[in-house]
Amino acid sequence: MTKHSFTPDSFRPRQPSRRSFIATTAASLGLAALLSLAPSIAHAAPDYTPEQSEVSFGFIALTDCSPIVIAHEKGFFAKYGIKATIKKGASWAAIRDMLSSGDIQSTHMLIGMPFASTMGLGGATPKPMIIPWMLNRNGQAITLSNDFKGKVGADPKALKPFVDAAKAKGTPLTFAMTFPPGTHAMWMRYYLAAGGINPDSDVSLVTIPPPQMVANMKVGKMDGFCVGEPWNARSIADNIGYTSVTTQDMWKDHPEKVLAFTEEWATKNPKTVKAILKAIHEASVWLDDMGNRDEACTIVSKPNYINCPKNIILGRMLGQLDYGDGRKVTDEAPMHFSIRNANYPQPKFGLWWLTQFRRWGLVTGAPDYEGVVKRVMRPDIYEEAMAELGVTDRKIDNSPVTLFDGVTFDPKGDLEAYATGFPVNSLKN
Repeated sequence: MTKHSFTPDSFRPRQPSRRSFIATTAASLGLAALLSLAPSIAHAAPDYTPEQSEVSFGFIALTDCSPIVIAHEKGFFAKYGIKATIKKGASWAAIRDMLSSGDIQSTHMLIGMPFASTMGLGGATPKPMIIPWMLNRNGQAITLSNDFKGKVGADPKALKPFVDAAKAKGTPLTFAMTFPPGTHAMWMRYYLAAGGINPDSDVSLVTIPPPQMVANMKVGKMDGFCVGEPWNARSIADNIGYTSVTTQDMWKDHPEKVLAFTEEWATKNPKTVKAILKAIHEASVWLDDMGNRDEACTIVSKPNYINCPKNIILGRMLGQLDYGDGRKVTDEAPMHFSIRNANYPQPKFGLWWLTQFRRWGLVTGAPDYEGVVKRVMRPDIYEEAMAELGVTDRKIDNSPVTLFDGVTFDPKGDLEAYATGFPVNSLKN
């Protein structure tokens, strides 16, 4: 057996040759160069993967739920990594509770609802909600019973004698809206007040879920209502009512429904929210191609969605506006979902809503107009999502608007003076 002797030097690494030293150094420099490029490579390919891929969406059976339905049915949600479940709510209160409890993560909602929830109006525990997306503009109406056909047209002042007579008899006329701080409540209140009618003392103002409006008028339980389509058109088809005014007659391109999230969930899932907005953007662009509206109405008319005959939905979606009392026009501002900067969550819309909360006593004293709107309306999230799509032409708009009664709202003006300046009001100080 050959013996080997081991010395400490046996464990020392060999010194590299000049050739191997040069090769190793060159390789190291190459790696360093690659590493120096890593940040730019990462920047060129950001990770947009949603934190949560399975998302449940709520909606009410109204035509303006279409962007959510189309994003689901046409595969836009799937394109952006969202596995969507669509849930129909029985009422706006039910939709609010589903979002608050986490049963759904995003929803079709009246613009006033996230403000009311964030502020804790009506004695409810505050649940902060945000609006990073406007779903649509226009497309609601005020329907009156056929009892007023030929007597009351577009001017609500013509309604006042009937209101006064019914009140004097102790049987005030009944008008319906869909949720106290919502859009239909504000349009109905604004309409009545423009006619000199106080909705809180001259008539009975009740809350009815949208799909139940027509049935309630049919059995004589109400004299008028404000709701989204297709239920105004349905009342004409069923020969129980007619349209006095559309809401676009009252305010062209007014804000309507929104896509809402709880503030907590959106904060935890920012990439998911942006993925949803990207899908809704594609659905909205698709919807505003008028050549797609026939197919859109075929889809949303189904029983699991609006559950209303397609042709009743389609007419007003195409701008074929029959008021039901002999007036027929081509609507220049039918419901739209993308064009004319429709989706930008304009802070001025939130400011207007808070002035109406103030006017009608939903709040006591002046609310924190700017603070609440900054928290709820989230154009920052909208702009981030659209920038990732390369959509950069949608901007903030602070221009004044004039409604059908001739009164102008200036979002840069004195909000409290505007809110308290209406002669018909229910202010609480």
